[in-house]
Amino acid sequence: MDKDTFQQEVYNVVAAIPPGRVVTYGQIAYLVGRPQCSRMVGHAMHDVPDGMCLPCHRVVNSQGRLAPCWAEQRALLEAEGVTFRKNGCVDMKKCQWEFMKEQIQ
Repeated sequence: MDKDTFQQEVYNVVAAIPPGRVVTYGQIAYLVGRPQCSRMVGHAMHDVPDGMCLPCHRVVNSQGRLAPCWAEQRALLEAEGVTFRKNGCVDMKKCQWEFMKEQIQ
């Protein structure tokens, strides 16, 4: 799978995340068939083209931590009803998207 194909598959998954839910970089890597490539997902997220309207704020790390240096991410998630634990991480038990691969196609 070349870089452009990988990125497009990542963007397709991100586009499917419903409001009020989050997924991890690792989950996205799994869904695109590259379970060991969560860092590549992070790079793809960093490289989203300016004109592409994706809910990137719904992607967090496996502990529910937000992207560094993106102050607006928490406000965007809270506006959708995403809850946070006292340590500032997303409450993954309540807000993680329980996806099925068929939903991504």
